[in-house]
Amino acid sequence: MFPKKKEKPKEEPQAPSISSGQETSQEQSKAELPAQDIQELQKQLDGLRKEKDDIFAKLQRVAADYDNYQKRSAKQITDNVAYEKDKIVKSLLPVLDNFEYILANTSCSAADETLLKGVKIIHDQMLDVLKGYGIEQIKSAGEPFNPVHHEAITHRSENSKEEGLVLEELQKGYKLNGRLIRASRVVVNKIPAPQTAPQPEEPETKDTQ
Repeated sequence: MFPKKKEKPKEEPQAPSISSGQETSQEQSKAELPAQDIQELQKQLDGLRKEKDDIFAKLQRVAADYDNYQKRSAKQITDNVAYEKDKIVKSLLPVLDNFEYILANTSCSAADETLLKGVKIIHDQMLDVLKGYGIEQIKSAGEPFNPVHHEAITHRSENSKEEGLVLEELQKGYKLNGRLIRASRVVVNKIPAPQTAPQPEEPETKDTQ
């Protein structure tokens, strides 16, 4: 038998050689890729920051609007309550006026005196209830005239009393929590100015020469 021939080892295909210029361009592209990524990330970060600032500004505006709304709502509720309370009180004032008129102008016999006392008890109870809600009568008779609390209906002259003193109360006034809701109608003392007596005219003197 013939001896087998030794087979030559197969040569592996060699990669095509790369020129130095191509190597440089690939290295540059590899170096530029991270820089581009950083720039892109920076742009995204700037956009997110701007979006965050816009959202924060909107939230601040919403919070301010809500705070103002709460203040307006609280004031509106307070004003509405005060307005409704004023309406209720003013609707009760004519009833109190009728009680005042009956108590001041009714002359009754001994048999009817009990009935009049009952009317006064009801009147006083109403005043006590209203006082519990901050409603009080204005004291006028015998007090100096106050244009804030008093409405002068007429004048009367009483020399024994001071000028500008309230002589009579025609209709009671009322305040609600210190705020005027109806002025008292009153008669005010007005003392007339003293009249000076006319002086006699001096007779004319004629010059005699």
